[in-house]
Amino acid sequence: MIDAHQHFWQVDRGDYGWLTADLGGLFRDFTPEDLAPLNAASGITRTILVQAAETEAETDFLLDLAARTGFVAGVVGWLDMTAPDFAARLDHYAAQPKWLGLRPMLQDHEPALIETPAFHSALAEVARRDVPFDILTFPRHLPAMSAALKAAPGLRGVVDHLSKPDMTAAGLGQWGQDMAVLAAHPRLMCKISGMVTEAGADWSAERIRPFVHHVAGHFGPDRLIFGTDWPVCTLAASHAQVVDLARSLLGEIYGPEDLHKIFTTNAARFYGLAPV
Repeated sequence: MIDAHQHFWQVDRGDYGWLTADLGGLFRDFTPEDLAPLNAASGITRTILVQAAETEAETDFLLDLAARTGFVAGVVGWLDMTAPDFAARLDHYAAQPKWLGLRPMLQDHEPALIETPAFHSALAEVARRDVPFDILTFPRHLPAMSAALKAAPGLRGVVDHLSKPDMTAAGLGQWGQDMAVLAAHPRLMCKISGMVTEAGADWSAERIRPFVHHVAGHFGPDRLIFGTDWPVCTLAASHAQVVDLARSLLGEIYGPEDLHKIFTTNAARFYGLAPV
């Protein structure tokens, strides 16, 4: 089983702009030693380590951790997609062992960034090289992302955390329509991750179910990927609760063969991992 979305960080590195003391239990270091027993308890044998700061220094930090951690299959790092030397920096990281793909933190910027010629050009280069691309957005970014995809046909992309819809609101709203538009791109996938933190302190499977069913209906079992979003998920639930929730909700829709795709083989295929 692959956890296709987890993080490590070291607070005193100082480049996590979003990580502040008011986040309570998240405001501490999280290391491979913390995650290893949780993986073992849930049957997870490999993970994808995802960036959490808008610096190349953090990506380098993660690559070093990955090199020393057997269960980390690889790193999804960060690059400034509007930088003039973007292509050269992409060359640099593509040559690094355990570097798998790219994730700009689009959620921390206005949708206007996605609309810039520089971003469109960089996204087209990512698509041309067939680099796995994690799409970290809020629902308000989705129309701009859909438009940007016209400059990058064939992008190998995955929407992180269902694009973080407000699961406490009634109905699926505009998010539901915009996700259906994205799903029409055949090489886009969706991570079943980051849900408990969008569903309120009193989250429930019942509240989350319509959102999972919606993306399942539009993406299908070949284009869904499971991730825990640990340790961010611990703001609302334990690692084990997140795994159990995904297994339960997806198990309402799919049988064992499709569940194996979602929990293992789809992530391996998307990120180009060797089978085990």
